[in-house]
Amino acid sequence: METVGYRDLKCGVAPYSGDISTCRAPVRLCSAPMQHSDYKCLRLEFDSGVAFVSIDHPPINLLDEVLSQELDQLGRDLEADNSVRVVVLQSALPDFFIAHSGLGRVGAASKMVSTTRSFRFTQTIGERFRNMPKVTIAKIEGRARGGGSEIALAMDMCFAAVGKAIFGQPEVAVGLVPGGGSTQRLPRLIGRGRALEVLLGCNDLSAELAERYGYINRALPADELTLFVEKLAHRIASFPAHAIAHAKAAVDNGAFRSIAEGLLVEAHESDLSVASEVTQARVKEALMAGAETYEGELEMDYLSRLSPTR
Repeated sequence: METVGYRDLKCGVAPYSGDISTCRAPVRLCSAPMQHSDYKCLRLEFDSGVAFVSIDHPPINLLDEVLSQELDQLGRDLEADNSVRVVVLQSALPDFFIAHSGLGRVGAASKMVSTTRSFRFTQTIGERFRNMPKVTIAKIEGRARGGGSEIALAMDMCFAAVGKAIFGQPEVAVGLVPGGGSTQRLPRLIGRGRALEVLLGCNDLSAELAERYGYINRALPADELTLFVEKLAHRIASFPAHAIAHAKAAVDNGAFRSIAEGLLVEAHESDLSVASEVTQARVKEALMAGAETYEGELEMDYLSRLSPTR
Protein backbone atom coordinates (compact mmCIF):
# COMPACT_ATOMS: atom_id res chain seq x y z
CA MET A 1 0.00 0.00 0.00
CA GLU A 2 1.44 3.37 -0.99
CA THR A 3 0.81 6.73 0.61
CA VAL A 4 -0.40 9.16 -2.03
CA GLY A 5 1.52 12.36 -2.56
CA TYR A 6 -1.24 13.44 -4.93
CA ARG A 7 0.30 11.87 -8.00
CA ASP A 8 -0.94 9.22 -10.40
CA LEU A 9 -0.39 5.62 -9.43
CA LYS A 10 -0.04 2.67 -11.77
CA CYS A 11 -2.67 -0.04 -12.09
CA GLY A 12 -2.76 -2.39 -9.13
CA VAL A 13 -3.82 -5.94 -8.46
CA ALA A 14 -6.91 -6.44 -6.35
CA PRO A 15 -7.08 -9.56 -4.18
CA TYR A 16 -10.09 -11.86 -4.23
CA SER A 17 -11.14 -14.77 -2.11
CA GLY A 18 -14.19 -16.87 -1.52
CA ASP A 19 -13.72 -16.21 2.18
CA ILE A 20 -12.40 -13.14 3.94
CA SER A 21 -9.79 -15.12 5.83
CA THR A 22 -8.41 -17.27 3.01
CA CYS A 23 -5.81 -16.81 0.29
CA ARG A 24 -6.75 -14.58 -2.62
CA ALA A 25 -6.34 -14.81 -6.36
CA PRO A 26 -5.51 -11.58 -8.23
CA VAL A 27 -8.07 -9.66 -10.26
CA ARG A 28 -6.73 -6.83 -12.41
CA LEU A 29 -7.94 -3.26 -11.94
CA CYS A 30 -7.07 -1.02 -14.87
CA SER A 31 -7.58 2.56 -13.75
CA ALA A 32 -5.22 4.63 -11.64
CA PRO A 33 -6.38 6.92 -8.83
CA MET A 34 -7.08 10.53 -9.73
CA GLN A 35 -5.00 13.32 -8.33
CA HIS A 36 -6.66 14.59 -5.17
CA SER A 37 -6.75 17.84 -3.28
CA ASP A 38 -3.85 18.83 -1.06
CA TYR A 39 -5.55 17.92 2.20
CA LYS A 40 -4.22 19.21 5.51
CA CYS A 41 -6.24 16.99 7.89
CA LEU A 42 -6.50 13.80 5.84
CA ARG A 43 -3.92 11.23 4.73
CA LEU A 44 -4.83 9.14 1.69
CA GLU A 45 -3.48 5.78 0.59
CA PHE A 46 -4.70 3.81 -2.42
CA ASP A 47 -4.35 0.07 -2.80
CA SER A 48 -6.06 -2.02 -5.49
CA GLY A 49 -9.33 -0.13 -5.67
CA VAL A 50 -9.48 0.77 -1.97
CA ALA A 51 -8.95 4.31 -0.66
CA PHE A 52 -7.75 4.34 2.95
CA VAL A 53 -8.41 7.75 4.47
CA SER A 54 -6.85 8.57 7.86
CA ILE A 55 -8.15 11.62 9.73
CA ASP A 56 -5.21 13.49 11.28
CA HIS A 57 -6.49 16.68 12.91
CA PRO A 58 -5.01 16.70 16.43
CA PRO A 59 -5.57 16.82 19.27
CA ILE A 60 -9.09 15.33 19.03
CA ASN A 61 -10.12 15.34 15.34
CA LEU A 62 -12.68 18.05 16.10
CA LEU A 63 -15.26 18.33 13.32
CA ASP A 64 -14.64 22.05 12.89
CA GLU A 65 -14.84 24.14 9.72
CA VAL A 66 -11.45 22.96 8.50
CA LEU A 67 -12.11 19.23 8.85
CA SER A 68 -15.70 19.58 7.63
CA GLN A 69 -14.56 21.32 4.44
CA GLU A 70 -11.95 18.63 3.80
CA LEU A 71 -14.41 15.77 4.35
CA ASP A 72 -16.81 17.46 1.95
CA GLN A 73 -14.07 17.80 -0.66
CA LEU A 74 -12.96 14.23 -0.02
CA GLY A 75 -16.46 12.96 -0.77
CA ARG A 76 -16.55 14.92 -4.01
CA ASP A 77 -13.10 13.70 -5.07
CA LEU A 78 -13.69 10.03 -4.28
CA GLU A 79 -17.17 10.05 -5.80
CA ALA A 80 -15.61 11.10 -9.13
CA ASP A 81 -12.63 8.72 -8.94
CA ASN A 82 -13.48 5.66 -11.04
CA SER A 83 -10.44 3.78 -9.74
CA VAL A 84 -11.92 3.66 -6.22
CA ARG A 85 -14.55 1.07 -5.35
CA VAL A 86 -14.24 1.03 -1.55
CA VAL A 87 -13.47 3.83 0.92
CA VAL A 88 -12.19 3.09 4.44
CA LEU A 89 -12.39 6.04 6.82
CA GLN A 90 -10.22 5.73 9.94
CA SER A 91 -8.23 7.89 12.34
CA ALA A 92 -4.52 8.53 12.74
CA LEU A 93 -5.15 9.46 16.40
CA PRO A 94 -5.41 6.53 18.85
CA ASP A 95 -8.05 8.02 21.18
CA PHE A 96 -10.39 9.78 18.76
CA PHE A 97 -12.12 8.91 15.48
CA ILE A 98 -13.91 12.28 15.41
CA ALA A 99 -14.67 13.96 18.73
CA HIS A 100 -17.81 15.86 17.67
CA SER A 101 -18.80 19.02 15.79
CA GLY A 102 -17.18 22.24 16.91
CA LEU A 103 -19.28 24.01 19.54
CA GLY A 104 -17.86 27.37 18.51
CA ARG A 105 -20.19 27.32 15.53
CA VAL A 106 -23.18 27.45 17.88
CA GLY A 107 -22.26 30.88 19.18
CA ALA A 108 -21.77 32.17 15.65
CA ALA A 109 -25.10 30.81 14.40
CA SER A 110 -28.03 33.08 13.58
CA LYS A 111 -30.71 33.40 16.25
CA MET A 112 -33.31 33.72 13.50
CA VAL A 113 -34.52 30.41 12.06
CA SER A 114 -35.70 30.47 8.46
CA THR A 115 -38.94 28.77 7.53
CA THR A 116 -37.18 27.56 4.36
CA ARG A 117 -35.71 24.20 5.22
CA SER A 118 -32.20 23.27 4.16
CA PHE A 119 -29.69 20.55 4.87
CA ARG A 120 -26.97 20.91 7.49
CA PHE A 121 -23.37 20.64 6.27
CA THR A 122 -22.65 17.46 8.25
CA GLN A 123 -25.81 15.90 6.79
CA THR A 124 -24.58 16.71 3.28
CA ILE A 125 -21.17 15.18 3.99
CA GLY A 126 -22.79 12.02 5.32
CA GLU A 127 -25.26 11.75 2.46
CA ARG A 128 -22.50 11.97 -0.12
CA PHE A 129 -20.75 9.00 1.49
CA ARG A 130 -24.06 7.12 1.67
CA ASN A 131 -25.08 7.88 -1.90
CA MET A 132 -21.80 7.55 -3.77
CA PRO A 133 -21.60 4.42 -5.94
CA LYS A 134 -18.78 3.04 -3.78
CA VAL A 135 -18.77 1.08 -0.55
CA THR A 136 -17.89 3.24 2.44
CA ILE A 137 -16.57 1.69 5.67
CA ALA A 138 -15.83 3.35 9.01
CA LYS A 139 -13.11 1.76 11.14
CA ILE A 140 -13.39 3.05 14.70
CA GLU A 141 -10.63 2.65 17.28
CA GLY A 142 -11.37 5.66 19.49
CA ARG A 143 -14.17 8.05 20.41
CA ALA A 144 -16.90 8.78 17.87
CA ARG A 145 -19.35 11.17 19.47
CA GLY A 146 -21.79 13.76 18.12
CA GLY A 147 -20.88 14.63 14.54
CA GLY A 148 -18.21 11.92 14.58
CA SER A 149 -20.81 9.30 15.39
CA GLU A 150 -23.03 10.75 12.66
CA ILE A 151 -20.31 10.49 10.02
CA ALA A 152 -19.79 6.85 11.04
CA LEU A 153 -23.56 6.18 10.91
CA ALA A 154 -23.70 7.56 7.35
CA MET A 155 -21.11 5.08 6.11
CA ASP A 156 -22.32 1.81 4.59
CA MET A 157 -20.62 -0.29 7.27
CA CYS A 158 -18.95 0.36 10.60
CA PHE A 159 -16.53 -1.86 12.50
CA ALA A 160 -15.08 -1.01 15.91
CA ALA A 161 -12.34 -2.10 18.31
CA VAL A 162 -13.39 -3.77 21.55
CA GLY A 163 -12.10 -1.91 24.59
CA LYS A 164 -11.17 1.17 22.57
CA ALA A 165 -14.09 2.45 20.49
CA ILE A 166 -16.76 4.62 22.13
CA PHE A 167 -19.94 5.95 20.57
CA GLY A 168 -22.35 8.62 21.76
CA GLN A 169 -24.68 11.51 20.96
CA PRO A 170 -24.20 14.06 23.79
CA GLU A 171 -25.91 17.02 22.09
CA VAL A 172 -29.11 17.15 24.16
CA ALA A 173 -27.05 17.50 27.36
CA VAL A 174 -25.90 20.94 26.20
CA GLY A 175 -29.31 21.94 24.82
CA LEU A 176 -28.78 20.95 21.20
CA VAL A 177 -30.61 18.64 18.82
CA PRO A 178 -28.23 16.47 16.75
CA GLY A 179 -28.03 17.92 13.25
CA GLY A 180 -25.84 15.48 11.36
CA GLY A 181 -28.26 12.64 10.69
CA SER A 182 -28.37 10.59 13.89
CA THR A 183 -32.06 11.29 14.64
CA GLN A 184 -32.90 9.68 11.30
CA ARG A 185 -30.29 6.95 10.98
CA LEU A 186 -30.37 5.58 14.53
CA PRO A 187 -34.11 4.70 14.59
CA ARG A 188 -33.68 2.87 11.28
CA LEU A 189 -30.73 0.90 12.67
CA ILE A 190 -31.62 0.22 16.29
CA GLY A 191 -35.31 1.07 16.64
CA ARG A 192 -37.14 4.04 18.15
CA GLY A 193 -36.76 3.15 21.82
CA ARG A 194 -33.03 2.50 21.73
CA ALA A 195 -32.49 5.55 19.50
CA LEU A 196 -34.19 7.74 22.08
CA GLU A 197 -32.11 6.10 24.82
CA VAL A 198 -28.94 7.08 22.94
CA LEU A 199 -30.12 10.57 21.94
CA LEU A 200 -31.70 11.58 25.25
CA GLY A 201 -29.54 9.61 27.69
CA CYS A 202 -26.34 11.13 26.27
CA ASN A 203 -24.31 8.21 27.64
CA ASP A 204 -21.32 6.58 25.99
CA LEU A 205 -21.75 3.17 24.35
CA SER A 206 -18.94 0.65 24.22
CA ALA A 207 -18.19 -1.17 20.98
CA GLU A 208 -19.78 -4.32 22.42
CA LEU A 209 -23.04 -2.57 23.34
CA ALA A 210 -23.08 -0.71 20.02
CA GLU A 211 -22.84 -4.06 18.23
CA ARG A 212 -25.61 -5.57 20.36
CA TYR A 213 -27.89 -2.61 19.63
CA GLY A 214 -27.16 -2.67 15.88
CA TYR A 215 -25.42 0.72 15.98
CA ILE A 216 -22.41 -0.86 14.19
CA ASN A 217 -21.78 -3.99 12.14
CA ARG A 218 -19.31 -5.72 14.45
CA ALA A 219 -17.13 -5.18 17.49
CA LEU A 220 -13.81 -6.94 16.98
CA PRO A 221 -10.71 -7.45 19.13
CA ALA A 222 -8.44 -4.44 18.62
CA ASP A 223 -5.61 -6.55 17.21
CA GLU A 224 -7.92 -8.14 14.62
CA LEU A 225 -9.83 -5.06 13.44
CA THR A 226 -7.44 -3.70 10.83
CA LEU A 227 -6.82 -7.04 9.12
CA PHE A 228 -10.54 -7.81 9.02
CA VAL A 229 -11.46 -4.44 7.50
CA GLU A 230 -8.66 -4.56 4.96
CA LYS A 231 -9.58 -8.06 3.81
CA LEU A 232 -13.26 -7.17 3.51
CA ALA A 233 -12.48 -3.94 1.64
CA HIS A 234 -10.18 -5.69 -0.83
CA ARG A 235 -12.69 -8.49 -1.35
CA ILE A 236 -15.48 -6.05 -2.22
CA ALA A 237 -13.13 -3.98 -4.41
CA SER A 238 -12.37 -7.08 -6.50
CA PHE A 239 -16.00 -7.29 -7.67
CA PRO A 240 -17.47 -5.46 -10.72
CA ALA A 241 -17.95 -1.76 -9.97
CA HIS A 242 -21.37 -1.60 -11.63
CA ALA A 243 -22.69 -4.49 -9.52
CA ILE A 244 -21.46 -2.81 -6.31
CA ALA A 245 -23.13 0.47 -7.29
CA HIS A 246 -26.45 -1.08 -8.36
CA ALA A 247 -26.71 -3.32 -5.29
CA LYS A 248 -26.10 -0.35 -3.00
CA ALA A 249 -28.63 1.77 -4.92
CA ALA A 250 -31.24 -0.98 -4.62
CA VAL A 251 -30.87 -1.02 -0.83
CA ASP A 252 -30.87 2.78 -0.51
CA ASN A 253 -33.72 3.50 -2.91
CA GLY A 254 -35.89 0.93 -1.21
CA ALA A 255 -35.31 0.91 2.54
CA PHE A 256 -33.95 4.45 2.84
CA ARG A 257 -35.91 6.37 0.22
CA SER A 258 -37.50 8.74 2.74
CA ILE A 259 -34.33 9.70 4.61
CA ALA A 260 -33.83 13.04 2.80
CA GLU A 261 -37.18 14.35 4.07
CA GLY A 262 -36.29 13.19 7.58
CA LEU A 263 -32.95 15.00 7.42
CA LEU A 264 -34.70 18.26 6.55
CA VAL A 265 -36.93 17.84 9.60
CA GLU A 266 -33.88 17.15 11.75
CA ALA A 267 -32.03 20.19 10.40
CA HIS A 268 -34.94 22.49 11.20
CA GLU A 269 -35.34 21.18 14.77
CA SER A 270 -31.59 21.47 15.25
CA ASP A 271 -31.65 25.09 14.04
CA LEU A 272 -34.42 25.87 16.52
CA SER A 273 -32.37 24.42 19.38
CA VAL A 274 -29.31 26.44 18.39
CA ALA A 275 -31.35 29.66 18.53
CA SER A 276 -32.30 29.04 22.17
CA GLU A 277 -30.72 31.33 24.77
CA VAL A 278 -30.53 28.35 27.12
CA THR A 279 -28.47 26.45 24.56
CA GLN A 280 -26.18 29.42 23.89
CA ALA A 281 -25.44 29.78 27.62
CA ARG A 282 -25.01 26.04 28.11
CA VAL A 283 -22.56 25.70 25.21
CA LYS A 284 -20.45 28.56 26.62
CA GLU A 285 -20.45 26.84 30.00
CA ALA A 286 -19.41 23.53 28.44
CA LEU A 287 -16.49 25.18 26.67
CA MET A 288 -15.34 26.76 29.93
CA ALA A 289 -15.69 23.40 31.71
CA GLY A 290 -13.36 21.54 29.34
CA ALA A 291 -15.25 20.80 26.13
CA GLU A 292 -13.03 20.49 23.05
CA THR A 293 -9.89 19.89 25.13
CA TYR A 294 -8.08 16.56 24.96
CA GLU A 295 -8.55 15.71 28.63
CA GLY A 296 -12.13 16.96 28.71
CA GLU A 297 -13.18 14.93 25.70
CA LEU A 298 -11.71 11.63 26.90
CA GLU A 299 -14.53 10.96 29.37
CA MET A 300 -16.74 14.04 28.85
CA ASP A 301 -16.98 14.52 32.61
CA TYR A 302 -17.70 18.19 32.06
CA LEU A 303 -21.31 17.30 31.18
CA SER A 304 -21.96 16.36 34.80
CA ARG A 305 -20.66 19.75 35.96
CA LEU A 306 -23.04 21.86 33.89
CA SER A 307 -25.60 23.92 35.76
CA PRO A 308 -28.98 22.23 36.35
CA THR A 309 -31.67 23.39 33.94
CA ARG A 310 -35.04 24.67 35.11
